[in-house]
Amino acid sequence: MLKSVLRQLYRHKSSSSPENIITTIKSVNSYRITLADPKTRNTLSIVALQHLIEEIKNAGDDLSLKSIVLCGNGPVFSAGHNLKELSIPENQKMIFSLATKLMNTMIDCPIPIIACVDGIAAASGCQLVAASDMAICSNRSSFSTPGVNLGLFCSTPGIPLTRVMSKKTAAYMLFTGTPINAEEALRTGLVSKVVQPEELDDEITKLTILIGQKSRSVIALGKKFFYRQIDENIKLAYKNGEQIMLDNLELNDCKEGLQSFVEKRKPNWSN
Repeated sequence: MLKSVLRQLYRHKSSSSPENIITTIKSVNSYRITLADPKTRNTLSIVALQHLIEEIKNAGDDLSLKSIVLCGNGPVFSAGHNLKELSIPENQKMIFSLATKLMNTMIDCPIPIIACVDGIAAASGCQLVAASDMAICSNRSSFSTPGVNLGLFCSTPGIPLTRVMSKKTAAYMLFTGTPINAEEALRTGLVSKVVQPEELDDEITKLTILIGQKSRSVIALGKKFFYRQIDENIKLAYKNGEQIMLDNLELNDCKEGLQSFVEKRKPNWSN
């Protein structure tokens, strides 16, 4: 059964033209980026990685936006790296360099990135989910790091995995290549919420509206410190957090938020 799953994930034709690999939609304050190459199981090809980096960076620089949603077209969110490309020695360093740049771009992006998963997320596709700030998935989704079955251990996907979920579950996934289902992903911390497939779009809309009601400058400050403090010693994190709270109080939007509470009205964010 495992072999048949792997064949389903990695059996594909060559990549589509760049304009078909990724599609985007901008709404009032959210930006949806869709991996739109289902013939390749939405593999993270060189071109796809380059486009993701560019789209996320541009969306992060757009002051009208407060969130980014990452989706996949078809039954596979993403099967990970394009193995045909990866089998060419001249491509290998570039692929992993771009993947690292993508992860750093996601961390440095000032607004939250939400993975919207309805299907299979495997290898670096699973890494993309783990690296997102939040993840909402359908109950028919599954997550795996099957590289070990092909002789290529999912070392880089394991980096965000071990930071967001149970160490024992991450090790199980990495060393066996066995998928976990949506409920296991929720229980162990890989995803934020699990819903029925027909409820997924509504749930994402609710979440982006909720984030859209917040101050962008406050969200940006909060996200930056959130990732900074994760790997700090807890006492150092508290020391640094004290200064961050003081810095937050100096933001115009924070002053507006406190004043609006006193005056019992909705805040008018400057963003």
